[in-house]
Amino acid sequence: MADKPHSLTSYVPSLTRRQTLKWIGVLSATAAFPLLSSCDKKTNIKHALAAHWPDLTLAPVTTPGYGKDPSLIVPPTSPWPLLLEEDELNVVAVLADIIVPRELMVPSATEVKVPEVINEWVSAPYSRQQEDRLSIMSLLSWLNTEALQRSKQVFIQLSAPEQMTIIDDIAFKSAHSSLEFGKPAVAFAAFRRLVLAAFFCSPQGSKDLGYQGNVPISGDYPGPTTEAKAHLDTLLTQLGLSL
Repeated sequence: MADKPHSLTSYVPSLTRRQTLKWIGVLSATAAFPLLSSCDKKTNIKHALAAHWPDLTLAPVTTPGYGKDPSLIVPPTSPWPLLLEEDELNVVAVLADIIVPRELMVPSATEVKVPEVINEWVSAPYSRQQEDRLSIMSLLSWLNTEALQRSKQVFIQLSAPEQMTIIDDIAFKSAHSSLEFGKPAVAFAAFRRLVLAAFFCSPQGSKDLGYQGNVPISGDYPGPTTEAKAHLDTLLTQLGLSL
């Protein structure tokens, strides 16, 4: 079993466009979520020259977005086409489950449909998502080229141990200073943040975090705990404030 690839033969999308659009709306509104593209720009330019990092030229997305005043009466059903091809979505699924595998009762990234959210994300016609699209598509291209150089097969065809050998070379902080793996390491770190953000925005991921959301309270509001009040008092004292 360990010699088989991480993914199934093919990842089968099952979410509606309404569901994925709602999901990326949550991701976009997350103030703490950094741009993939901003992280990518910090990489030393020598990294791109030292390895086979692809210099992709992607066709621009010209489909308009929702705009500043979308119709809430008759919203568009499919505002823009999804861009990831089947083989690209399969690689995204493999990577997503490497990053968030199933653990006991906690589902994997593919089980909560993270790859479909990433497809929606990179297909959206906004500047932030399109810069992220270039980073992700370059990473997918690099993985295939690296796999072909090592094993004469594309990444999705490798066994799980062979896939992990490549991922291990770009997954850790030390790879960021490597002339060979610097660029893919930065792109993979950014992709990993997107997968984790999408996973923990799902109902299952939020549950794993212990986030309850807006849960009604029966009876009178009990107020903050003793520990929370003590923590607040400490902060107020440090700031020279008082209740």
